[in-house]
Amino acid sequence: MTLTQFTLTEWILGGTLLLCFLIQLFFWLFFYKRSYNYQKKKREIAVPDEALPAISVIVTSRNSAEELAQNLPFIIEQDYPDFEVIVVNRGSTDDTDMVLKAAEQKYPQLYHTYVPAEADGINEKKLALTLGIKAAKNDYLLFTEAYCRPCSKQWIKEYGKEFTQGKEVVLGFSRLEIPKKTALRGFMLYDNLIHHLKFLSMAILHKPFMGIGRNLAYKKELFFRHKGYSSILNLEGGEDDIYINRIAPKKKTGVVLSRESITETDSVKNFSTWRTLKSGYLHSKQYYKGFSFRIFGLETFSKYLFYLSLIGSIVLGVLTNNHILTALALFLFVVRYAVQWRVITLNSRHFDTGKYHINLLFYDIFQPLNNTRFRKYAARRNRAWG
Repeated sequence: MTLTQFTLTEWILGGTLLLCFLIQLFFWLFFYKRSYNYQKKKREIAVPDEALPAISVIVTSRNSAEELAQNLPFIIEQDYPDFEVIVVNRGSTDDTDMVLKAAEQKYPQLYHTYVPAEADGINEKKLALTLGIKAAKNDYLLFTEAYCRPCSKQWIKEYGKEFTQGKEVVLGFSRLEIPKKTALRGFMLYDNLIHHLKFLSMAILHKPFMGIGRNLAYKKELFFRHKGYSSILNLEGGEDDIYINRIAPKKKTGVVLSRESITETDSVKNFSTWRTLKSGYLHSKQYYKGFSFRIFGLETFSKYLFYLSLIGSIVLGVLTNNHILTALALFLFVVRYAVQWRVITLNSRHFDTGKYHINLLFYDIFQPLNNTRFRKYAARRNRAWG
C-alpha cells in the first residue's frame, strides 16, 4: 500500500498521531529538559564571603519535636558567613519547646518564638511565617519545613550566590526520601520530579507560577511591599505556592538546581501521607493567576490523544493490512518513549529521584489521572472541614 491509497480515516488517525507526537516532543525537550540543560550550562559563580548577603532561615513547626531534633543540625551547621535560624512554634503540644530551648544552648544563631494559642486556625501558618519574617534581622529570607533537611552544608550559600545576581525570589528542588519497600515509591518519586520540572522550567523562562515551601527564598522587602499575606488571607494554605504565584517578579526570579541546593524529607512513608501533601498543592492550583501553568494542560491533552490515536492507528493498520500506518505508529511510539526516558533519566540522575525503565510508561499514563483523583479528594476534605 502507498500513501496515496490511505483512506480518509487512516489519514486523520496518522495525522493526529504525528501532530500529538510533535507536541509531546516539544514539551519534553523544551520544558522538561530545561532544568537539566540550565544547570549543565550554568557557570559556577565565584562570590567572596564578604559579598554574600546575610540570610535568615525561617522554619515553622507544629508538633514536630522529633523532626526538629533530627533536622535542625543540618540547617544550622551550614557553611555560610552570616546567617540566623528562626523557628516559630505553632502551638505544639509535644516536646518542641524543650527541643528548641536545648538547641539554643548549643547554637547561638538559633532563635525561636511562638504563635499565640488564640490564633486563627485558617491562617495560623501564615501568622507563624509573618512572625518569623518580622523577627528576622536580615533582608533575605530562606524557607524550609521542620520535616526537611538540606542535602549539603552549602545550601544557604547556593541561595546567597543567587541573590548577589539581583534576584528577589529564588526557587529550589525538594526531594522525597522514601523507603525502598514503600508501595508506589517509584510513582511518588516520578510525580514529585515532574511537578518540580514544570514550575522550575517556567521560572527559568521568566514565567514563574509557584514554589515549594520546603525550599524557597525571597527578599523581606518584597514581602512587605505586597503587604504580607493579605492577598491570600481568605484562602486555606497557599503561603508558598499561591503566594509565589502572586508576588514573583518575572525577571527577578531565579532558580538553584545544584545538588548542594536540594532539600529532602523522609516524612513521606506511605501513600496516605503523600496524598495529603500532594492534594494540598492540587487544590491550591485553582487560585493561581496567569497563563504559564495552564500550558501543561496541552501537554496532558496531547498525551492522551497520542495514546488513543496510537492504538487506533495500530488496530486499523492491522485490520486493513496497512503496514505503513502500523509501522509509523510503532516508530513514533518508540521515539517518544526514548526521548521521554532520556529526559527523565538525565533529571533523575541529577536530582537523585530513582531509576526508570518500562515503569515510565505506567507513570506517564496514570500521573494526570491520579492528580484528578487527588483534586477530588482535596475538595471533599475541604468541604468536610468547612
